[in-house]
Amino acid sequence: MTDASLPDCERSPCASRELAAELNRTCFCISLDREGLADAMRKASGDDDFFVKYIESRPHLFSNLPIFLPRADLDSMMATVAAIEDVARLPGYQEAAAAWAPAIARQDHGPRGAMMGYDFHLAGDAPRLIEINTNAGGAFLNAFSAKAQLACCAEVATAIADARASNFDSDAIAMFEAEWRLQGRAGRPKTIAIVDDAPEAQYLHPEFLLAQRLFEANGMVSMIADPTELAYDGHVLTCRGEAIAVVYNRLVDFDLSQPQHDALRRAYNDGAIVLTPTPHNHATLADKRNLTLLTDANLLRNWGVSEATRTALASIPKAVLVTPDNAADLWQRRKSLFFKPVAGHGGKAVYRGDKLTRSTWTDILGTAYIAQDLAPPGERLIKLGGETVARKVDVRLYTYDGRLLLAAARLYHGQTTNFRTEGGGFAPVFFLRANNGGSSSNF
Repeated sequence: MTDASLPDCERSPCASRELAAELNRTCFCISLDREGLADAMRKASGDDDFFVKYIESRPHLFSNLPIFLPRADLDSMMATVAAIEDVARLPGYQEAAAAWAPAIARQDHGPRGAMMGYDFHLAGDAPRLIEINTNAGGAFLNAFSAKAQLACCAEVATAIADARASNFDSDAIAMFEAEWRLQGRAGRPKTIAIVDDAPEAQYLHPEFLLAQRLFEANGMVSMIADPTELAYDGHVLTCRGEAIAVVYNRLVDFDLSQPQHDALRRAYNDGAIVLTPTPHNHATLADKRNLTLLTDANLLRNWGVSEATRTALASIPKAVLVTPDNAADLWQRRKSLFFKPVAGHGGKAVYRGDKLTRSTWTDILGTAYIAQDLAPPGERLIKLGGETVARKVDVRLYTYDGRLLLAAARLYHGQTTNFRTEGGGFAPVFFLRANNGGSSSNF
């Protein structure tokens, strides 16, 4: 695509929306600079073989093309994030969420939750929030991808220049230091452990390594650890003989109830370490049952939520708990619904209603599920060989305490994101401004 073929963007949000849609349909010539990405990751990791070992072995981790969206979509998504976090501070909401939270989650040590993830679908004229995640994966990888794009025109070159000037690294360090202080600690943490079950086996293990190097470059002793490597003596949590100050929690055992997490659970309960994100963060924001609270108009009014905040929350598809009382109605309306297990993560055991069989429906009724109004994902056309094919798109905002750290898209084929789709994977998001016809990066 050349400058001449880029559609003119007039001074209106509608024009930037039309331009974004046109670019997502027709622009195939902006590609990921994999050589530049490899070089940046080599330098950051200090490992000359980093890209070969950890990225080339994951061929569908990054898509070659970015996603274009109007700047108004970013404003809308951030308004939704702000509304959710405002409502989550209300006593009425906290009481309702605590009713189904595990006991460990009712204890709040102060941290707000590092690297929150708000996931949106983009079909239609406004973004629709479909899920909230603590310990959202991919940010450290996406920070590199956004800067390693090849531009074919001045507008996109501006967006890429913005991305290259981003403050993600310093913002990430400031986030963990803020979590440290919010738990009443002075100074800055000296040690940080990135903890996940079998971390080397995790698909996103490369970002653990990049995060580790970033922490070390900023003066912290850092290690990547399986929780079985942790020991707690009632006073200090240690890993390989080193006292741990902060744990960057990447576990999906959100209440730390599994036996192998005993040392971490006891240290957290005692306030001996700064854990982020915490069971409290998950129970307050990411428990899927909370979507039923955020989309209940009567509850919101009873809690005194302002009209402006309720309007922002209207971008969340209506959600209800699946119960014996509403089962017949939900089955009848299933084609317009999406079903998610309350305790699920990573798109496991989720079902589009139009794909449900009677046997699966029986399984759903025997487990804790929510039913959510269907919000279709957006689409991005890509080239595979000589063929043009569609890929579904969702957008994740990585935030901290309601502030944007990074936005990234995921391209996929199938029911949920999977990193197994040819041409799919993480992709940067470039937001088009309505006022000048140019572009803005996600930072």
